[in-house]
Amino acid sequence: MTDLDFSFIVPVYNRPEEIRELLQSLALMRYDKPFEVVIIEDGSEISSAEVISAYRSQLTISYLTKPNTGPGDSRNFGMLRAKGNYFLILDSDCLLPPHYLEEVERELQEAYVDCFGGPDAAHAGFTDLQKAINYAMTSVLTTGGIRGGKRQVGKFQPRSFNMGISRQAFERTGGFGRIHPGEDPDLTIRIWKSGFDTRLFPEAYVYHKRRIDWKSFKWQVTKFGLTRPILNQWHPETAKITYWFPTLFTAGLCLSIVLAVWRMPFFLLLYVVYFTVLWLDSWIKTGKLTIAFKALYAVLVQFFGYGWGFAKSTFFVTFLKRKPEEVFPQLFFKD
Repeated sequence: MTDLDFSFIVPVYNRPEEIRELLQSLALMRYDKPFEVVIIEDGSEISSAEVISAYRSQLTISYLTKPNTGPGDSRNFGMLRAKGNYFLILDSDCLLPPHYLEEVERELQEAYVDCFGGPDAAHAGFTDLQKAINYAMTSVLTTGGIRGGKRQVGKFQPRSFNMGISRQAFERTGGFGRIHPGEDPDLTIRIWKSGFDTRLFPEAYVYHKRRIDWKSFKWQVTKFGLTRPILNQWHPETAKITYWFPTLFTAGLCLSIVLAVWRMPFFLLLYVVYFTVLWLDSWIKTGKLTIAFKALYAVLVQFFGYGWGFAKSTFFVTFLKRKPEEVFPQLFFKD
């Protein structure tokens, strides 16, 4: 595959300043071929039009507006109207390093694949909270390093904050579904079923800012837990025992605390060892003691939020056989 024509696809909802920072990083891209930037305004009340106009002289931008139907549908809307033959999907809260496009093209030229994913990293300018959450979401000690770019034995599942998909794969699968979050693994599985492969591009990373506070982070990871049993129902061949780990981890922690009260501290000591290793690793990786403490809390929020969401969704969807759209309407955008 030699004829690559890239179109970035970026939905945005009420975040013009994020678009400004993303466009600035795109303008500094170290790439000597033309590429398109498609911004989809997803029913925003705060427009990005003024921000975008400031970059039209530096970038080829297509600015599209539509009613609010969610990020998945907005990405589909953008890909249907994009001019390129390979789509690079980003979240609006991402920044790109200058080598990003060079790395993507190099990987595709060496071993073409119709869908890829790249890791996310913490930029030096991120806040302590952003760095702590980034650690919790990407560490090998927490998520197995999947989001951080760990090579897997099985097939790699790209995430839509940093994902590439060919026009052919998009047209054959129909793109993203209505569920959110969970639209990216759902699409990845359908890409596999359509005969396409996926791969990790380890050096095609982005800086994912995740502009959230503790409350919104807890809700975000809870939604991740809620969607997984739904995806297991839709694609039962992809279900794994590892999806139960956060639920079992949090249940085990609660039980170990009870046992410690009854003078059986052994299991709680195991958790103490784990969190000590986690704290040391985050301190070494981030270089800051305050971030390490926040990372510990972020991991607890992540495990408890995801674990509770997974258990709740499993109960209603798997055991009670309730329709996901009826019991969790907040996870689905209307057509």
